[in-house]
Amino acid sequence: MYTSLATAFLLASSLVLGNPIDRSPRKCGTVISSEKIAAAEKHFAANKVSFDTLRANTSTEIKVYFNVIQADDTPENGNVPDDVIDEQIKILNADYSKTGISFTLADKAKHTTNAEWFKSAAPDTSMQTEMKESLRQGEADALNVYTVGFKEGKAEGLLGYATFPTDFKEAPKDDGVVILFSSLPKGSTEKFNLGKASTLVHEVGHWVGLYHTFQGGCEGEGDHVDDTPAEATPASGCPKDNDTCPNNEGKDPVTNFMDYSDDACLETFSEGQIARMTEQMATYRGSK
Repeated sequence: MYTSLATAFLLASSLVLGNPIDRSPRKCGTVISSEKIAAAEKHFAANKVSFDTLRANTSTEIKVYFNVIQADDTPENGNVPDDVIDEQIKILNADYSKTGISFTLADKAKHTTNAEWFKSAAPDTSMQTEMKESLRQGEADALNVYTVGFKEGKAEGLLGYATFPTDFKEAPKDDGVVILFSSLPKGSTEKFNLGKASTLVHEVGHWVGLYHTFQGGCEGEGDHVDDTPAEATPASGCPKDNDTCPNNEGKDPVTNFMDYSDDACLETFSEGQIARMTEQMATYRGSK
């Protein structure tokens, strides 16, 4: 039984993923200005539920609504089967296992055939707005995931993008994570098809309140987490001896899920990041 199930999964996965695609270096579309960060962090500092208060109960279960956007009903044009989605949820839970956050599918994935959304749903475009306003479910603590093709225009070349917890109050329908369908487990997007980084784990990191490890470079508050060393530029590949901020303590955090390293390199959230995501979720998504 194990062999037959494994074989079926591999066959289904290879059908979904099409021909190999190399999108190196990683391209995450989650961008936030320094002005917006300053305003968000000021509000967070004044209103946050502290990690010390939450420490006794930091277990949070997130309901996930998975929205498969496809150009047609063929695997190569985005029709992702349920077993691939199930595998992605398992990987998501494994990578967040030390954070106190877990993820459960709220229902079976919803499949929507819309070639324009599939090709062009980039950040700050009418396509992504239409898609999310039509499909988003749940409240602030519900994670909506959308898989698309990122084929044209501003969308071309992206691996994913996400909203932050602080965005929800002003734009609740915009909330969620959008990822490239072929970056799911066993996908055709080489180096980024293990289910990590900008394939869900990285983008969910933004959704729970984390910035990139290289946010702000070597100066200032960086990613607003004390125990992630400063990093001047995003990593590519797995350069574990990189030290792009030699005047700061510690080598670049290239194994951190919020860097741009290849999936195979990524394996950690820091204790500071765990505290921050817990506080962000409690403060802005009502998680307790």
